[in-house]
Amino acid sequence: MAKRMLDCCASDFAQFTKADLLESIQKSEGRVIACETIGSVQPLLGNVTNAEFAASMGADILLLNLFDVQQPVIHGLPPVEPGETIRLLKKLTGRPVGINLEPVADDAEIETDPMWAMSAGRRATVENALRAKKLGIDFVLLTGNPGVGVTNTAIEQTLRRFKEAVGDSIVLAAGKMHAAGILSEAAENIMIASFVEAGADIILLPAPGTVPGITQEYAQRLITCAHQHGALTITSIGTSQEGADTDTIKRIALMCKMAGTDIHHLGDTGYFGMALPENIMAYSIAVRGVRHTYHRMACSIAR
Repeated sequence: MAKRMLDCCASDFAQFTKADLLESIQKSEGRVIACETIGSVQPLLGNVTNAEFAASMGADILLLNLFDVQQPVIHGLPPVEPGETIRLLKKLTGRPVGINLEPVADDAEIETDPMWAMSAGRRATVENALRAKKLGIDFVLLTGNPGVGVTNTAIEQTLRRFKEAVGDSIVLAAGKMHAAGILSEAAENIMIASFVEAGADIILLPAPGTVPGITQEYAQRLITCAHQHGALTITSIGTSQEGADTDTIKRIALMCKMAGTDIHHLGDTGYFGMALPENIMAYSIAVRGVRHTYHRMACSIAR
């Protein structure tokens, strides 16, 4: 029986199965913090990865955006063979690690800023899912970065393929933090039941106050629906408000808590690469107090 994530340390995470990870999150009663970081840009602290920085400020789960499973790069890591990149990051942080993969068709017309330009190793293909498993990834989030044109139908179809290929060993999450370039498929149109039936263990939806029309009450209805279908939820800040003032962050945190989410996500662009570190800590304190926040920050990876 898995311990609640609040009480876990590096040695617990190292032994977790997929079922253990999901049980540990569920037992924590809405007090799990996931931080998204980008490893392909210059880290804020130079020779310390953004993921390590986020972990030091209280993140329980690390989510890598723009991570290419065919050409693994996380700046700030010590020299490492590409195939050992994720395992080294997990060793240094003592945290579960996930990645975003994007269900974009090969012939899709993508209009986006060059920094979000799609690469082969970020596409949500079965080949890349198997590569992620080989690298040691704990969970995969199927979603879309700005302007890449990811549709809900594509997410659902990919979930079915991933469930068959890696669903017994990797946690599968799915949803949108924003419209991801498809205005007709903005946050309100998340297809919860179909995503869960297709294989999603966790449903992602925008945090209240981050996307127009996403109120606490509406988010609560979506979260209740996901729970009724047997899935956990993650509320996400994907609109750069991870770089807002701490008062705004705490308001979002409490709305997400009242809406009933299982995991709280902070995005990767306070400054480009990760949320503002003070906001990670402020968010954590708002939803679980200083005791659990400082415990996560202080607990040695040697434990």
